[in-house]
Amino acid sequence: MDIIEKIHELKVVPVVVLNSVDEVEDKIGGLVEGKLPVAEITFRTACAAEAIKKSIELYPDALIGAGTVINAKQCEAAIKAGAKFIVSPGFADDVDLVCKAHDIPYLPGIATPTEIIHAISLGHKIIKFFPASIYGGLKAIKSLAAVFPDVKFLPTGGINEDTYLEYLAFDKIIAVGGSWMTKGSHEEIVAKCLQIHEGK
Repeated sequence: MDIIEKIHELKVVPVVVLNSVDEVEDKIGGLVEGKLPVAEITFRTACAAEAIKKSIELYPDALIGAGTVINAKQCEAAIKAGAKFIVSPGFADDVDLVCKAHDIPYLPGIATPTEIIHAISLGHKIIKFFPASIYGGLKAIKSLAAVFPDVKFLPTGGINEDTYLEYLAFDKIIAVGGSWMTKGSHEEIVAKCLQIHEGK
């Protein structure tokens, strides 16, 4: 299955910050056990590439990508570690070039019409809307979708267990990103993910 189709099928993309590779089994294992086998492992910490590699080794059937990728060096490291998709908080032209060279899906972050036009000009029709809650949430996405009917969105930022289903009800949203299900113990992560799995 195509990576983007798989993200659309799963509907929720956990944004995972790992401070140590030792957290992989608790957090990524919790997502897999909770029937939400997808993760955007962020490049906010030094162990990101190593954590991506270990996650793929331990959970080969999970869809593991990299997030907070802001330059070509990080992107190359993520892809070398095995990341199946790349996500940025904004649009990074050099990251876009690396992803195209490796035929890896790139979900750039946008927040304005100008940024959407730039993304479209480089061939992107599926984009991350970030930070969603700060830039108008679902109301803003609906306004942008009216102007850009061919674009679909993956909103991230400020979305939680109380709001994600409202976002998913809009047909221009392929999935939502969030970190609420990654908080707590392994058992708590499993329980939150199962709740998402049952509620989609």
